Amino acid sequence: MTDRTAPPPAGVLPRPAGEPDPDAPDLDAGDPAATAQDVPAQGDPPPEWTADDDWTDEALALLRTMRAPHRRSRAGQIGFTVYCALMILIVWGVTPSFGLLLQSSMGADYSGHGPALLAALPSGVAAASLATLLLAARDGLWRGPVIPPRPTADWLLPQPVRPRRVLRPWFWLSCTLTAVPGVIAAGGAMVALRLTTGTGLLAAFAWCLLGGVCVPLLATCAGLAVELDDRVARQVRRFTPVLTVAVLLLAAQSVLAAQGHRVPWLERTEMWSGPWGWAGLAALAPTPGAQPGSWVAAVLLVLLTGACAVLADRACGKVPPARLRARARTAAGVLAALRTVELRSARLAITSASSGAAPRRLRLPAPHAAWLAVPWRDALALLRSPARLGRSVLLAVPASLCAFLIHSATGALPWAGTALALVFGYLAVAQLLEPARIETDDIRRASWSPYPFAELMLRHMIVPAALGVVLGAVCAGAAVLSGAGSQAWLAPAAVPALVGAGLVNACRGVIRQDLMMGPASQTPGSGSLGPFMFAAWYAAGPAVAVIVLTVPFAHALTSGSASAVGTAAVWSAVLGAALLWWGRERAGKLTVRAQGREGSAAGS
Repeated sequence: MTDRTAPPPAGVLPRPAGEPDPDAPDLDAGDPAATAQDVPAQGDPPPEWTADDDWTDEALALLRTMRAPHRRSRAGQIGFTVYCALMILIVWGVTPSFGLLLQSSMGADYSGHGPALLAALPSGVAAASLATLLLAARDGLWRGPVIPPRPTADWLLPQPVRPRRVLRPWFWLSCTLTAVPGVIAAGGAMVALRLTTGTGLLAAFAWCLLGGVCVPLLATCAGLAVELDDRVARQVRRFTPVLTVAVLLLAAQSVLAAQGHRVPWLERTEMWSGPWGWAGLAALAPTPGAQPGSWVAAVLLVLLTGACAVLADRACGKVPPARLRARARTAAGVLAALRTVELRSARLAITSASSGAAPRRLRLPAPHAAWLAVPWRDALALLRSPARLGRSVLLAVPASLCAFLIHSATGALPWAGTALALVFGYLAVAQLLEPARIETDDIRRASWSPYPFAELMLRHMIVPAALGVVLGAVCAGAAVLSGAGSQAWLAPAAVPALVGAGLVNACRGVIRQDLMMGPASQTPGSGSLGPFMFAAWYAAGPAVAVIVLTVPFAHALTSGSASAVGTAAVWSAVLGAALLWWGRERAGKLTVRAQGREGSAAGS
């Protein structure tokens, strides 16, 4: 046996590849309960150590000792983060909720919103739960719930230690962090049900807490399954578009149900279709809209969550070490990009790590006219990445829905709804602008083009503008068939301004971190304006488009007159031309800056 009082061995000489060690005892011969969870995943080399070389307890004890001087500083950082989160929660959640409850006790009546809330709850909870599961599964494609720091993945796990003992705390930390938003959502649902339906606070919180805790835990287990098995990951990639459409349809059904358009048989089917619906049944249990079988759904939800948590706890040590190292590097890179506000770099890192499919080799006939070369390349790029076109279509749906629902609204709702519709519309168009953004990531890529860089960027707007108009016309046609008037044709009319806003944003250049902490952002008496200055620079194009178009579009959507629609379309065309000119000027400055950097490098 190895002397545990002596220092750990420097290393064990590896055996030749593929040659087993007949004298090696079972790793967990003395621990029958741990035989299944510490087996290395298929495809990884077997550990080059035996049970006699197991230094798990010693390694963890050494780490605790070495981390002791830094534990107080770490505890202070965690405490400060928790304090800030609690203050935000109190200021924006607890205090307004307490005020509403106090007003209710003094005679204020909010029961008029009760029927709409109860009608929207079944499909709304199903949409939120299914979206939580989908997001966790997508997170498992590039990170996952078991994600130790890089030093742990690079230095500790290759040593003779049991992986499960090292990785298990990180899994349960992910479970805890995932459950916190669910608890907060349960608290908000408790207040809403109390104000609108008169449900008791404790009963409402207890029943809503079932879904608020169980659904995030199930989502974390789903993320671990994706992290463990490549086959599950492939299925997640394949069914992501279908599940995304299902979430959007459930959300639309929730909005329509709140307006009185309910389909009872469809709601019952959704609530019994899986854990995403069981949470809705549990939330309705203490309310006047309770459905039969609430207790059965609650028991099923708890049992399924417990079984998945036990299985995930046993399997969290089976993640291949090579995969852990790669994911730890990706997570560290994304975190570094977020700290420096390099949002595009973070998104590209996530996209590169989560895409496992080989690029499609589709082809289009080469154009005969020279001016069609850039649109041909852009169209071919979209065909080879159809997910962008799919996201554009999906984002166009809530844009059209927001615009359709405010035609009879009053007060500030038309303004807010119009702004939200324009934001979704910009996001839909922005999905088609990736070729232009790739050109601006490194303008040396444009060396193939015979056009000046600014003119090349304008040519990159042809395909997004054409597809945006087609998509807007389809949405407008669907709205007209649903009973909308001439204001439905504002959808394609908004495309010129949104495309111009996308060009402005694509040509913004290197991230201006100096706006965050520079002297110009520090004003006496009002604190730092850096975050607001950075946000104004970062989203200059869409911000200008949304602010300028909200007034004429809101007037056209509420009035429905042909003259108001025509005026809004003219505003969009003029603004689009101005934004295209602004984007062209920005593109020209990018070339000047790049030439200046090259000249400085050559001189040095």
